[in-house]
Amino acid sequence: MTNKTQPASGRFHLFKATATIGGLTLISRILGFIRDTLGAQYLGAGSANDAFLIAWRLPNLFRALFAEGAFASAFVPMFNRTISEAEKKGQNGFAAGLRFASDVLSVLLPLLIIFEIGMIAAAAPIVRIMTGGFPMGSAGEFQLAVFLTRLTMPYLALISIVTLLGGILNSLHRFWVNAAAPILLNVGLIIGLVFFRSHNPAMTAETQAIAVSLSGVLQLGWLIWACRSANVRLYPHWPKLTPAVKKMLSITWPAALGAGAVQFNLLISTALAARFLPEGAVSYLYYADRLNQLPLGLVGIGIGTAILPSLSRQLAEDQTEAAIHTQNRAIELALFLTVPAAFGLVIASMPLISALLQHGAFSASDSLHSAQALTAFSLGLPAYVLIKILTPGFHARTDTRTPVRVAIIAMLLNLILNLLFIKPFGHVGLALSTAIAAWANVIMLYGLLRHRNHFACDRQLFTRTIKIIIASLVMASGLWPCLPWLNHMATGSVVYRIATLSLLLLLGSVLYFGTAALIGTFPLKEIKFYLQRRYKR
Repeated sequence: MTNKTQPASGRFHLFKATATIGGLTLISRILGFIRDTLGAQYLGAGSANDAFLIAWRLPNLFRALFAEGAFASAFVPMFNRTISEAEKKGQNGFAAGLRFASDVLSVLLPLLIIFEIGMIAAAAPIVRIMTGGFPMGSAGEFQLAVFLTRLTMPYLALISIVTLLGGILNSLHRFWVNAAAPILLNVGLIIGLVFFRSHNPAMTAETQAIAVSLSGVLQLGWLIWACRSANVRLYPHWPKLTPAVKKMLSITWPAALGAGAVQFNLLISTALAARFLPEGAVSYLYYADRLNQLPLGLVGIGIGTAILPSLSRQLAEDQTEAAIHTQNRAIELALFLTVPAAFGLVIASMPLISALLQHGAFSASDSLHSAQALTAFSLGLPAYVLIKILTPGFHARTDTRTPVRVAIIAMLLNLILNLLFIKPFGHVGLALSTAIAAWANVIMLYGLLRHRNHFACDRQLFTRTIKIIIASLVMASGLWPCLPWLNHMATGSVVYRIATLSLLLLLGSVLYFGTAALIGTFPLKEIKFYLQRRYKR
């Protein structure tokens, strides 16, 4: 195979994998918005919802670190390297990879059991640390948050095992299975709200917490079934710290900090909001972040997940130039989709929040405050995605310590900015701090990769980035005059709300993609190549 054909094939596989993961993530996020809409309707932005969102923050953080970060980042490269090394020796690479995975599972299970017991026992101090004693009201509200945290704790162990099985399937390029798992989480939470809610907000929050853990059981069952269908069978045994397992564990914990910088920053913001800001601030940040997370889930997580197996294999075979090319095209694709999304969320935050959430207990004031937070969060949207794409450049080389150092610096910057911004700007200042810290993280990651000659932006990436920004500015300029009309429609009936969202999406897409086509952001022949390969057979 010549080098000339490799980039085209690589672009196609990246496009296909990202489309697969992104499409399933889109379904999950749509269900997530339905869940959030129901939560806003039945719980509003009151203390019961704040308590649940704080209880949910820890397992959600753990999911982001493991399912989308640390464990996968450590396990997938080592799993692929184990297969490659065995095949070089003329052995069965797949069998060797499964033996390594079984060794990891055997060590992981007892660690998770001990960890779960400790976390449940220490739920009260954990919530106190997370929130600074949330909330500033009665002790009953704090106790509710502690109780709900204990109910969601089993999800931590379940999602860890799900991640191990999902990492194996991702390495086998069965990306769709793991990408579909979060759908079960949102379905479980929606069922809890629709069929088991109570007139008492605290009881409804309790139902949601129970649904989180039960959904983890469903996700694990789904992954076990998928693994058996792919002839992937793991056999746990008495735990033994083999050299390979020791190495993987040694790079997992640093990777947790590096991959979770944005999530840790959100955790800090939640704690400060719960301690120092009025009731509802935690909910404003949560709902704004949920909408901001949509393009991150569709693009950043999809591309980051898709390129890690490819990067680790290319580096294992000393294909450095191919690895750099892979990352350039990944960044190119990410910016093509996230830069206009950031412009759109900043410009149209109010009609989006109003159309999705302003109903029942969720007031116009809640919409305004959430929209302000969304505007601030969205300024960092491309940075959140770039972190997901640049970090695998370190993880594929089994270097998890460098992203950790960068993440710690970014978290310290975020904390300093939080303290500076919280008094003059309130919850908006907390969201803005997160965005600024994310850009600082990106600059440091890129600078280190560039300094080590592990990555450099090529001319094509630079040229297309300029064109992407131009097309996004045209889109924003076209949306701006329509905002008063869209704001009015967004608070009407369900039909008007759907029309508002549809018009925003349609108008924004026509303006952006039309401009991008006119100025040649992506050549037509390249798009045809993707589509022909996508629908071949």
